[in-house]
Parts: sequence; structure tokens; C-alpha cells
Amino acid sequence: MGIAGSLSPDQLEFFNSNGYLVIDSFSSFEEIQEMRDRMDELLKGFDPSKSSVFSTKNQREVTDEYFYESAENVSFFFEEKAFGDDGSLKQPKELSINKVGHALHEIEPIFKKFTNSENVTSMFLSLGYKRPVVIQSMYIFKQPGIGGEVVPHQDNSFIYTEPTSCTGLWLALEDATITNGCLWAIPGSHKKGLVRRFIRDENGVHFDRPSPSYDQKEFVPLEVKSGSLVVIHGDLVHQSFENLSPDSRHALSLHVVDTDGFVWAKDNWIRRKTDPEPLYVS
Repeated sequence: MGIAGSLSPDQLEFFNSNGYLVIDSFSSFEEIQEMRDRMDELLKGFDPSKSSVFSTKNQREVTDEYFYESAENVSFFFEEKAFGDDGSLKQPKELSINKVGHALHEIEPIFKKFTNSENVTSMFLSLGYKRPVVIQSMYIFKQPGIGGEVVPHQDNSFIYTEPTSCTGLWLALEDATITNGCLWAIPGSHKKGLVRRFIRDENGVHFDRPSPSYDQKEFVPLEVKSGSLVVIHGDLVHQSFENLSPDSRHALSLHVVDTDGFVWAKDNWIRRKTDPEPLYVS
């Protein structure tokens, strides 16, 4: 294959110990700008009447067929606070979107190029993946003033395999700070295992048990510069707060599972009509 693992022993040790890893300058300015420019084009071209609302607090109530079908489409989701009492947007659509997902990495060439880059594939070789598949991608905006809170969660809750294998990649497309809603994580929390699952059944989507309560003092902020990558273990407890600042916090998120010896759970919310192609087969 000609690709070698790119993570150093020290990086792997930090990741295995803490459940996350920050890689500075993972993507170049040019790569970041290319993705941002393409998203600007997509936003200008989309019809606001054909979209949905995203919430990590009330996802069961706002889930609809548009959400389900987004697994294989490029779909647009508004912030909960984007609408006024009369149901109309309070500001331009470009400043009202929460995220775009969940198949940018398959449909949009610029995002596909990043996803299949040697930078990404070599990292998963380092992590021991044999047949990695990107299950979903999201462009997240964290809009100024209305960017919503993402409550404490584990990625394996939403993207579950037997045994668990999800790893999240979070690429900063702008500087992420405490002020504009950076990620926060509990170091080492991945060692305690998965606490609950988000499942889809005849009643729609819901968690199989309540969320535990977390001590906010245990979270540490992951402030990063644009172009930095945060690698997230599927069992790491992480969150982000509302963005009440005047500055946005754009990011690209990918979630990857192994498909060599790992079984995709049939009650995951994502149900694809076609199987995604692996990044590589080792």
C-alpha cells in the first residue's frame, strides 16, 4: 500500500492514556480555505425550506426522515435558536446553520480528498485499523451568538460496532477557544467504557438509558488553532458549550469504524442503502 503509520510512540501513548490527541498543523491553510470556500458555495445554493433542526438535547423530538436520509446525502440543519416566534429566520441562512452532514466525504470532492488523504489513512494505520470506513462527516459552524451547546457524550453511543471501534476526527477550520465554544473532554474517561447507546427502533430514536451526571471540574478545554486535528476515542466523554461570542468556530468532523472483525449494529440510527468504501484494506 505504501503508507506507513504516522503517529509517534509518544503520541500513541498520550492517546491511549487520555483518550484524545491534538495534532497541530494537521492541515494547511490552503486545504482549510478550500473546504471553507466550498461550504460557502453550498450554503448559497441550498433551499432553507428543505432542511431540519439539530439538537443534542432534544434530538428525539426533532428527528425526521430528512435526518435519517442525511446518512447518504449532503443535508442542512439549523440551530435551535435560528428562528423567531413567527417561525422565520432571525438572520441570514448562512449564519443560522448548525451543521451540514452526513456524507460530505463521499459526495463532495474537496471533502473526499481530505478524507482519503495520506495524512488521514496513515493515522488509522497507526491506530491499528485493518479496514477503516468513514461512517459520517459533518461541517459544524458553531455560529456567533447562537451556536448551540453539545452536551457531554461518547461517540460510540451513536456509532456502535461489536466490539466498539469508533474514532472521531475533529479538524479545526477556525481557531477554537474557550470563548467561541471549543471542545472540552474528561481525560482518561474512555477507560470507563460506554455508558449508554443512542438507538433507532419502531419508536424512532432514543437513548437506552439516562445520561450520567458529570463533574464539570473534570473537563479540560481543548483550545486549538485552525488546521489542528483532535483525535477522539469513541468512549471519551466530551462536550462543547454555547458560542455566545461574536466569532464563529467552524470545524469538520469525521467518524470512523473498523469493519474487519467488527459488526455494525442494526439498531444504529444510520441505516445505509449501500455499504461505504473503506479508506484502505490492510
